[in-house]
Amino acid sequence: MSDTIRQNWSAASNISTAIQLCQWFYGVQRVQFVVRRGRGVFSVKMKAVRWVRVSLALCITLLTIPWTGGYIVDPGPVVKATKGEIWPKPRNQTTSQQYYTIKTGSFAFQSMNYSCDLLEKALDRYQKLVLSIGNTTRRAMHNRGYAFQSRNELSSASHANRSWRSDTNWAGYLEQVQVDLKAPCEELPHLSMDEEYTINIDDFQARLSSFSIWGMLRALESFSQMVVLSDDGSMLRINSTTIDDGPRFSHRGLLVDTSRHFIDTCTLVKILDGMAYNKLNVFHWHIVDDHSFPYESKAFPELSEKGAYHPSMVYTQRDIQMIIEEARLRGIRVMSEFDTPGHTRSWGVSHPELLTECQDQYRGKLGPMDPTRESTYTFLSNLFREVIEVFPDQYVHLGGDEVGFECWASNPNILEYMKQNRLYSFEMLEEKFIQRIVDQIDVLNRSSLVWQEVYVNGVRLPKGTVVHVWTGNRQDLLNKITRDGLPALLSSCWYLDHLSTGGDWRKFYNCDPHDFIGTGQQKSLVLGGEACMWSEVVNGHNILPRIFPRVSATAEKLWSPASVNNADEAARRLEEQTCRMNHRGIPAQPPNGPGFCI
Repeated sequence: MSDTIRQNWSAASNISTAIQLCQWFYGVQRVQFVVRRGRGVFSVKMKAVRWVRVSLALCITLLTIPWTGGYIVDPGPVVKATKGEIWPKPRNQTTSQQYYTIKTGSFAFQSMNYSCDLLEKALDRYQKLVLSIGNTTRRAMHNRGYAFQSRNELSSASHANRSWRSDTNWAGYLEQVQVDLKAPCEELPHLSMDEEYTINIDDFQARLSSFSIWGMLRALESFSQMVVLSDDGSMLRINSTTIDDGPRFSHRGLLVDTSRHFIDTCTLVKILDGMAYNKLNVFHWHIVDDHSFPYESKAFPELSEKGAYHPSMVYTQRDIQMIIEEARLRGIRVMSEFDTPGHTRSWGVSHPELLTECQDQYRGKLGPMDPTRESTYTFLSNLFREVIEVFPDQYVHLGGDEVGFECWASNPNILEYMKQNRLYSFEMLEEKFIQRIVDQIDVLNRSSLVWQEVYVNGVRLPKGTVVHVWTGNRQDLLNKITRDGLPALLSSCWYLDHLSTGGDWRKFYNCDPHDFIGTGQQKSLVLGGEACMWSEVVNGHNILPRIFPRVSATAEKLWSPASVNNADEAARRLEEQTCRMNHRGIPAQPPNGPGFCI
């Protein structure tokens, strides 16, 4: 039975029906009992006991059935979309019934105070977005002669034309929106960037204000979401609104794995668009892994020449700079991840000396990086020097997860090294390796992110190293990590590759990074979180609908106040947000079941 089918019986009716069935069955059993007793087939005592047991069992079953599903449904969408609601939900918003008509022929954003290339490009981008609202709907209405658009069919197009003038809630035309950037633009987005903004749309002004270019980008996104096509398709409108908004968490990310399947740059830019529409601000680029090495290194070009799936499936230096720039224009950081010492098999295609030679039953295989060779650290030092020149973000993700110890355990050189250095476990050996790499990044004046295993295995992490929680008891781990004074990120409840039947965005929506026992100081160390799109079973053809709108749930949990936690209320806004993304070219999948987007 489909999860989207809902029964129309009331709870009282359901219980009444069950009771009537019980009474009917009681009567039938009693008659059968009397008849059989008269024939003397069974003893009265045994028949009475059996009658009571069977009747009681059936009645309990009937009364405990969850009478919530059935085949009686109402027509129309399961979840009716809102209109002009913002996703993620703003911190403070006041909206009235009064509205303004967008004068599409002359509408423009007017820049005030400070400006820069980031702002000018954003204004151009959002003006086009605003003026394109309703294009698909208007085309459909024109093609069908308006007949489909309303149950109260309009008699003619002229009847709809400018009918708002007689509406008492109509407040006039909106031709210009002032864009008040109160401080000079920063060049690059960063962890502590200011994303606060205000919006005022009333009789006195239509103004977007922020002290930061990053806040202004978020203001433009919110404004664009408030503009809607009227029900009769005759105009674009926006309600009188006051907004004071800003994010709850500073790190709101999406991890995209481009090693298991290569994702072309056009699709990556689409992902960045979708992130901007949901106010996500970190593109965590898991660029290489076991299966392929698509990163084109200037220092070691052979890594991608031999380690990529195909010469056409390589991210050139030009490609990478393009992605970084497209992200910057949207207020999104690009954080690279080069996972070590595990998940490095593709490195060994060109540099087998970096990896451990397995012995015994694993003979002929290559395992994790060999932590006993000094040449391994020299190679990594040179590579990471390049990485921090290519990727301008302050943070580099070093990985450190899922290191298999079987190969190390089979290699006599590894075992002898451990003996000489008094390393009594493979966790201690991994700790020694990670410590060297973290120290290398520290020397380069950059900060490290590591997966939780690095912390769990006892590596002494420099102050400010971020521990990324992805599995296990997240509440316990977040408590321990922050109690030790280290910042943390959460991903364990936002794995987009874990699929459930139906609209599974609710499981993402019901996860909160502060849902652990800890002090206020501890919770302040939780920087935010990331949804993770691992690509074992996605490629460029299906990655976008797999990400969107499911990642929207994560985005709202990381942006909106903790008090915004009603999934039923969010469902209607998410329905609108999904249609909005569809209209903007993001093939987001339906979030809630049967419905429509036009």
